[in-house]
Amino acid sequence: MTVSEREARQVAEAAREQHWRKPSFARELFLGRLRLDLIHPHPRPAETDARRGEEFLARLRAFCETEIDGPRIDREGLVPDEVVKGLKELGALGMKIGPEYGGLGLSQLHYNRALALAGSASPAVGALLSAHQSIGVPQPLKMFGTEEQRKAFLPRCARGDISAFLLTEPDVGSDPARLATTAVPDGDAYVLDGVKLWTTNGVVADLLVVMARVPASEGHKGGITAFVVEADSEGITVENRNAFMGLRGIENGVTRFHRVRVPAANRIGPEGAGLKIALTTLNTGRLSLPAMCAGAGKWCLKIAREWSAAREQWGKPIARHEAVGSKISFIAATTFALEAVLDLASQMADDDRNDIRIEAALAKLYGSEMAWKMADELVQVRGGRGFETADSLAARGERGVPAEQMLRDLRINRIFEGSTEIMHLLIAREAVDAHLSVAGDLVDPDKTLTDKGRAAVRAGGFYARWLPKLVAGPGQLPGSYREFHPAGHPDLAAHLRYVERASRRLARATFLGMSRWQAKLEGRQGFLGRIVDIGAELFAMSAACVRAEMLRVRGEDGRAAYQLADAFCRQARLRAEELFGRLWDNTDDIDRKVVRGVLGGAYTWLEEGVVDPSTPGPWIAEAAPGPSTRTDVHRPIP
Repeated sequence: MTVSEREARQVAEAAREQHWRKPSFARELFLGRLRLDLIHPHPRPAETDARRGEEFLARLRAFCETEIDGPRIDREGLVPDEVVKGLKELGALGMKIGPEYGGLGLSQLHYNRALALAGSASPAVGALLSAHQSIGVPQPLKMFGTEEQRKAFLPRCARGDISAFLLTEPDVGSDPARLATTAVPDGDAYVLDGVKLWTTNGVVADLLVVMARVPASEGHKGGITAFVVEADSEGITVENRNAFMGLRGIENGVTRFHRVRVPAANRIGPEGAGLKIALTTLNTGRLSLPAMCAGAGKWCLKIAREWSAAREQWGKPIARHEAVGSKISFIAATTFALEAVLDLASQMADDDRNDIRIEAALAKLYGSEMAWKMADELVQVRGGRGFETADSLAARGERGVPAEQMLRDLRINRIFEGSTEIMHLLIAREAVDAHLSVAGDLVDPDKTLTDKGRAAVRAGGFYARWLPKLVAGPGQLPGSYREFHPAGHPDLAAHLRYVERASRRLARATFLGMSRWQAKLEGRQGFLGRIVDIGAELFAMSAACVRAEMLRVRGEDGRAAYQLADAFCRQARLRAEELFGRLWDNTDDIDRKVVRGVLGGAYTWLEEGVVDPSTPGPWIAEAAPGPSTRTDVHRPIP
């Protein structure tokens, strides 16, 4: 399917939530306003939710410690059936499903803590549980399904049926406008044809959420639509179980649909609402990835602490050498911040008082990038042993630390559920939404002069009120946020004053970018990416400070938490300042010239002198609809 850039953008725009019905801390941050009242005092879980969650976490911990062999799963590339059965018996597949449908009804906060715990035992197990509940059948039905659908499918998902989410196709990733799988109406059913790629859980799934395009016709609006599909339906073939550099135990495959009949009663929402359902589901579903990233940070810190205290070089433990110590400080401070971001966003999701679409996206973006850096630093701290596999270490009599596996497993998080590059664009679109809502028609080539005139009036009024507020604020007053500088503790108030000043500075930079490039701003992806990364640092700083104060008030390691928050904020400020400098002083222009040269073949001489070990074949596999010619590798787990 051929789709123009403008058509693809229109599809994506139609799928996003157009209105802001609830406040958003992160949105305000990008607009130059530090709304600390939206996150401080730190929201707390209800007592009953906390008790239920902690009781389950205790049972899950015992199961993880005794029943899950992470190195074996990585070595054999398979989560054993008995482990999956044990998770079913534990109720882990129903963590996010309400008790009225047979589930545990955990809060988002404790669900994420459970994923972090399970993911630390085996990231593949964490991925199985997350894909099943965060984006599989339970969450879309909880938010958009009918009561009949919930009664029919949620008890099955809670008791043991594994679900999967099928959107991506061999030639369709983050550009769903080109979705080729079709669902043709036929009486009281739809007939599905097409191929889906990277179907996590798809190899073992019992139920599928499938996105397919319904053609417009009489009585049918058409458009991309969501369906619940029985995985054992006639015409469904799992053609391949994919293998990866990390997460070797995940059941990820290629699924073909050939004339698969799906009852109309299994359609989720109206025709054409599929992408909106998917994106809305991901608003909280994305929190599963930073949950496992925060768990990875905790493990990295534990190994770094134990190893660097035991390993000596030049007469003292390597942690005492500044070159290594700085890495350990980064791991400790960043782990604290990731948990702060995760718990804050999770509790905000539970409270349902805020729109967290930007917060969840920032948590996913920031968590995946920082966890990868922490794992990379751990490998460096471990030296040659960091590059050596756990099995090899154990075979020669040393502790089998899977640091290299952690690095491999974490790498996919920068791609899963929206790559870093796509997350930059998604968050940037939300960050400039206030501007586009008042001035978007000014740069829209399809708008009439009358439309542009009205937009000019709206924009003039908005900016006349907004721009003056970016000149000064509480961040310039030495006494602001004084409750974050209790006696005997590091001064976190100074960091919050920086966040406030930097927030206004960020908003001014965004406005200047819009003024300079206007409609071409969306093509300035380097600029937009840095804007988003600055916002991520400011959000993480805010979350770290608020968490430290909460722990101090509760008497839970408050002094140590303040020290970690102070260290993180100092590190984050350096990163933010570098990003601010690169907004206007960068290599974006020359990079574009080099890319044109690469694509035009100007540098092919640079590729000489090597051999290419790739096997022959097309860059993208043929995915034409039709019957399967492959053996079905679908293997549901009883």
